[in-house]
Formats: sequence, structure tokens, C-alpha cells
Amino acid sequence: MLTRNAIPQPHSEYLQHAGLFRGLALSVLDEVAQLARQRSSQNDAFFFHQGDPATTLYVLIQGRVRIVQVTPEGQQVILRIISPGEMFGGIAALGEASYPASAQALEASVALAWDGETVARLMEEYPRIALNALRLLAGRYQEMQDRYRELATERVERRVARALLRLLRQTGRKVENGVLIDFPLSREDLAELTGTTLYTVSRILSGWEKAGLIETGRQRVLIRIPHKLVVIAEDLPPG
Repeated sequence: MLTRNAIPQPHSEYLQHAGLFRGLALSVLDEVAQLARQRSSQNDAFFFHQGDPATTLYVLIQGRVRIVQVTPEGQQVILRIISPGEMFGGIAALGEASYPASAQALEASVALAWDGETVARLMEEYPRIALNALRLLAGRYQEMQDRYRELATERVERRVARALLRLLRQTGRKVENGVLIDFPLSREDLAELTGTTLYTVSRILSGWEKAGLIETGRQRVLIRIPHKLVVIAEDLPPG
């Protein structure tokens, strides 16, 4: 049996919603939670940097984290926004490797963290964790392939619409006038998510705002008519 440390019981209940631990019994989740340590990060601080040795796997339990990569040309690209219940730093489970991107808190955030050796031992004792990790990593790989295809073949307007819809599915909160993307989101963030310029994103958002599709404020985006964004994202005929 693996050695335990003192992690509060509510965390083990929370892990039921994390894809990495899907299908595990509550007694196992309790053991997994006891083996974790808690990591906190303030707004704009980093859990790890691109190129650091990949030593730790994380599951976010509070806040938002963005996964950011700097290309060889020096361009910063946001690969993914991490929401509570999601894994990041999963490459640590594969052993000798470096983080291919940085993990930066978008707001005050808390994660449970397991070192690579502990993850390897858990996977040996509970093969379900290894299977879940492979599925999650395969899903991330497919997502990246889709993103590269979008960058190579799709109009910028479609890419921006798709990015907003992804964020809406992850963090959307229904409000009186539509669905609010419920974390700070700047136009520069959207430019980095879609591989385009701040000028282009500003022009597109301003056009959509004039048409009544969205409403923007200081680092906030309210989607007023989501189905019209779907029409743009999927290049459907206007209806």
C-alpha cells in the first residue's frame, strides 16, 4: 500500500470529476488525494515554465490556468485554458522529459500535485489511472492536430469563433443577456489563442459587437447569440 500524507477529505471527493481518475472507487480516490501536495499560484504566476524538467503532474481544483508556448520564432501562443477538474503537466507521467509549454495562472489558482515517481507507482497499482492518462493525452494530441489544421486552412474569423465557443463550453455561465465567458479574457489572449494579431481580433470583435452577437468589456466577453457564432465557426449558410 502507498504511503499517505494529510490532504483534506473533500479533495478526494473532488477527484471524482477529474478525467484522470474516472472510474476509480471512492476509497482509491481517498488514497490518491492523500498522496498529493497542494500547490497555490497567484494571478500571472507560473506553476512551471517551458523547458523545465517535467517532474510534476497537476489537477486543478480552483481557478484557471493557461498553457502557453513560445515558438522558435518568439511568438507566444496559448494552447489551452485549464478549468477545475482538468489535468495539466501530464507529460510528467512519461518519465524523462521537459515541459513543452508553460502553465500560468489566470487568477488565484490551487492544484493538487503528484511527483512523477508517485504517478508511476499509482499507475502500477491502479492501471485504470494509466489508461485514463493515455486517453487524456491522446485527446490533447487530437485537439492540437485540430488547432494546427485550423491555423493552416481556416479563415481568421472562423478561428476566433471556434476559440470563443471552446471557452464558452469550458467556462460559460448563463446570465440575463446571454452566456458569459467566466474568467478574465483580453483581446490579446484571443489573438494568442488563434494565432493572429491583436489588430485582427479587435476588428473582428468590434464587427460582431456592432452586429449584436457579443458584448465586450474590460477582459470579459458576453456571447449574446451563441448560435450565430456556431454559424460562423462551422461556415454554415446564414439562417
